[in-house]
Amino acid sequence: MRQTLLPSLALVAALSLLPFGGGFTADEAVQEPAPDAGQPTATVDPDTITRILKENEAMLSGRSFSYDPAGRRDPFRSLVDSLNSINKGPRPTGIAGMLIGEVDLVGIVKKGTSYIAFFNGSDNKGYFLKVGDTLYDGKIIKIDRTSGSVVFRQEINDPRSIKPYRDVTKKLALAEEDRL
Repeated sequence: MRQTLLPSLALVAALSLLPFGGGFTADEAVQEPAPDAGQPTATVDPDTITRILKENEAMLSGRSFSYDPAGRRDPFRSLVDSLNSINKGPRPTGIAGMLIGEVDLVGIVKKGTSYIAFFNGSDNKGYFLKVGDTLYDGKIIKIDRTSGSVVFRQEINDPRSIKPYRDVTKKLALAEEDRL
């Protein structure tokens, strides 16, 4: 209640300082006192007063409040998120558009002398990836069949971080018969 009264009180105080007095309606013509010899006269356009009153009423009722940033950034948006969205752009479809946290390691398969990791994506489809394949926020740098893990190099754009990346390891979940 207090916050809604402050703009109204400020407007009333400003209007009361005008030379024609405080109590008036927008339809009345501005009555100027008889000019003294040494005083300058001020003229106020009635249309301006009407516009100010309508804007104030609309703002207090919540109908037409808008914020003009005038080229400044939104103070409620993260600086880190805005840097990441500028550099990357929109996400592509398929595995290239998935984050490392959105895929699950299902298995590791040997192909010749190298290994291929089998992932289940966030779209419930299976994907075979090898070392060097990229996801939206990183790439595979190591596949280790003996430990059942895949290491990703995740790109981070955080000004507080010393390195522009971090290594994320995904491990295979053990089957029920392997746990016993």
